[in-house]
Amino acid sequence: MARIAGIDLPRDKRIDIGLTAIYGIGRTAALTIVRKAQVDPATKVKALQEAEVVRLREIIDRDCKVEGDLRREVAMNIKRLMDIGSYRGLRHRRGLPVRGQRTHTNAKTRKGPNRRSIGAKKKEK
Repeated sequence: MARIAGIDLPRDKRIDIGLTAIYGIGRTAALTIVRKAQVDPATKVKALQEAEVVRLREIIDRDCKVEGDLRREVAMNIKRLMDIGSYRGLRHRRGLPVRGQRTHTNAKTRKGPNRRSIGAKKKEK
């Protein structure tokens, strides 16, 4: 079983797809890592040799910020935006879309369930 950066890679997938299970590694980064490690991208994860897994692990540790470190950095960036009171920080604090999307309609996922105003009555059937 290939375990890289604390994540068990899916065994039945190709290595270039399997690496995307690691937070912070997308398709392009996965292909670059596989090329640097001189591993065939079509190789299934379960068919990897131990030496190949070690090479992949070393390259990821050396070149990429992944999993806990990356999550921590992203959280710190968001916290910094909120602390300095920037527009983006305020949107994060209020739980609204940050990147300019409309909120009059849509944005239901980000805004959450409807909140009634305090004096509103439920409709009786």
